[in-house]
Amino acid sequence: MKPIYEFQHIRKRKKMRNLIKIIAVLAVITVAVLFRSDIKDAIASSPKKSKDSQQEPGNPAITITKKWELGNILTEISGLAYLEGNRFACVQDEAGTIFIYNTGTSSIEKEIPFGGPGDYEGLTLVGKTAWVVRSDGRLFEVNDITASRPVVKEYGTHLTAAQNVEGLCYDQPNNRLLVAIKDAEPGNPGYKGIYAFDLATRTMPVQPVFKIDLTDAVFANMPATGKKKNKGGIMPSAIAIHPITRDLYITDGRKSKLLVTDSAGSIKHLYQLNSQEFSQPEGITFTPSGELYISNEGVKQAGNIVSVEITPQ
Repeated sequence: MKPIYEFQHIRKRKKMRNLIKIIAVLAVITVAVLFRSDIKDAIASSPKKSKDSQQEPGNPAITITKKWELGNILTEISGLAYLEGNRFACVQDEAGTIFIYNTGTSSIEKEIPFGGPGDYEGLTLVGKTAWVVRSDGRLFEVNDITASRPVVKEYGTHLTAAQNVEGLCYDQPNNRLLVAIKDAEPGNPGYKGIYAFDLATRTMPVQPVFKIDLTDAVFANMPATGKKKNKGGIMPSAIAIHPITRDLYITDGRKSKLLVTDSAGSIKHLYQLNSQEFSQPEGITFTPSGELYISNEGVKQAGNIVSVEITPQ
């Protein structure tokens, strides 16, 4: 039998070993925490890749001459239509409300409710009547927006949320609305259709009136952009017809581009927009004299409306 003092000595050594183990574990944990913190700090301080850094500089032919920043309620402005003077009609993609915005006073003059919450994407005017398109292809006719309580009618089309409808404009000579889809044409990867809603019959033929040729060389020549290096094609977010030339102007909100076709749908120009100035172009409209305005959803800044000049090339 070992003496008691020897047992006490063994016990002390065990305690010392356990203490050393605990200290070692605590040291490892401390180093891990500090190392993780350093990694976080390094990530936080490193330049973040963004849509802006992945975009090529905007085409020098595109110049912004004036800019109006919008309030929070229009941060997600998704449709724009010129009224008169300094006044524009706007929609945002969460509320069934038309906002009358005055760029002269930088304020909302009027709000016109027409529907419940929804993904409203395009807006155009036919006289005093406003038309709004929802992403699922539903059209809303808001009769006489100057009235205290405009009459609202809703129409269905063959387009659905699968096509993700975003563009809408008035084609006066043909008494119709033009409707553009953002996402893929079902079963037809070679083109993107623009459809017509006949205002006389309140119907939409199944076949598009224009087909944007996605195999056109103008798309192949554009630089790759976005996280997935999306090269070619277009994802229409808004459309408008130039009142004088009758050319069709189509914005691409995701890739910050502007496509121009002639009145027959043949491609004339494809402009790369500067994504710092055009964070997400979702609305486009013209004054009767041909002044161009584009609205941008707020991404890293407030939503805005800008007046744009294009230098002939």
